[in-house]
Amino acid sequence: MWLEKVIFLFKNKELRNKVLFILGLFVVFRIASNIPIPGVGVENLRQFFDNNQVFGLLNLFTGGALSNFSIVMLGLGPYITATIILQLLTMIFPALEKLYKEEGEAGRQKFNQYGRLLGIPLAAFEGYGMITIFQRQHLIGALSPFVLLSAIITIVAGAMFLMWLGELISEKGLGNGISLLIFAGIVARLPMSIFETFVTWDPSKIPSYILFFVFAVVIIAGVILITEARRNIPVSYAKRVRGNKIYGGSSTYLPLNVNPAGVIPIIFALSVLLFPGMIANFLGGSGGFIGTAAQAVGAFFQNVWIHGVFYFSLVIVFTYFYTMVTFDPKNIASNLQKMGGFVSGVRPGESTAAFIKVILNRVLFTGAIFLGLIAVLPSIVAGLTGVQGFGFLIGGTSLLIVVSVVLDTMRQVDSQLEMREYDTF
Repeated sequence: MWLEKVIFLFKNKELRNKVLFILGLFVVFRIASNIPIPGVGVENLRQFFDNNQVFGLLNLFTGGALSNFSIVMLGLGPYITATIILQLLTMIFPALEKLYKEEGEAGRQKFNQYGRLLGIPLAAFEGYGMITIFQRQHLIGALSPFVLLSAIITIVAGAMFLMWLGELISEKGLGNGISLLIFAGIVARLPMSIFETFVTWDPSKIPSYILFFVFAVVIIAGVILITEARRNIPVSYAKRVRGNKIYGGSSTYLPLNVNPAGVIPIIFALSVLLFPGMIANFLGGSGGFIGTAAQAVGAFFQNVWIHGVFYFSLVIVFTYFYTMVTFDPKNIASNLQKMGGFVSGVRPGESTAAFIKVILNRVLFTGAIFLGLIAVLPSIVAGLTGVQGFGFLIGGTSLLIVVSVVLDTMRQVDSQLEMREYDTF
């Protein structure tokens, strides 16, 4: 079945051009990830990222661009952070919430423009912070004011460039651009990770490798289960007579995803989880009480169990938060009422919206807990078995992101194929 879909995908000229265009942008992204910032040496960076959990996760997000100190070293971090901030502000400012939820596509575009603008100062701040951290860790030498300024400008330009690439990918309708770029960075590092595993092969770690692959299968099965699970609400349509013809009178279902947010809660949770460790590393070399406190905070978040608890909690919070921002039961109920649809035993309008909200909260609780457990499963295994290698933890997170992105992209590709089949028919 999938072979037929792939053949049709490449037979259709429009879809084939979209796929080739996205693959071409992946190549551009990987080339940019390996172009270092001029005037900055990067000899000692790789070992630092291999031995630091916080920066190892950040390096995962950028597809290795951060450890290369490349022109796109921040990846999509500033844009993701800006999006989180703006979506949090929709809960405080009604005008911003109205712009995002009620003004249609024009409002969404304006909201996204605010995210792009907010991403510029965030990229400058994060770029300066990363350079300062690396200098205090003695990973890079002192930079002249001119070199520092040019490096920050390059970092900001690289972050905006990646944001633009992500939007170009999203416009093609074959997946979320941000998720796909993160996916491309993870997959691009896979051959090197496999090669390093064989080079540093240690027979004493065979039980750890077996355990990892067993839990990898569990994670894949769990992500597929939670992503594909639906709660169907039966919907009926009233009969309408127009002339000599009768319309409606049919029954169908309103599908509610167990996890409507997809992989976004994982990306948001990791983005937020990185901040305490980054700030601790930024202030750790300042000395005095602030430096001591920062080092204590950094050590606190390096603990596998502490990291797992916060990760689990943030995944649940962002699953609810992102669903609340993007899914509006009132709008669904209103659209059903306009089309003559109703849920059996429930009055149209406000009562239908309340009913949908109750059902959504029930299924979302299950989805959020399950997604949080899958996210922290590698951390739990590391704590129980004593396998403390950061590559093990990153491997679980990357696996979770890869599977979720693949499933989301497959659904969007299916919708594109079905649309073309209808056109042909």
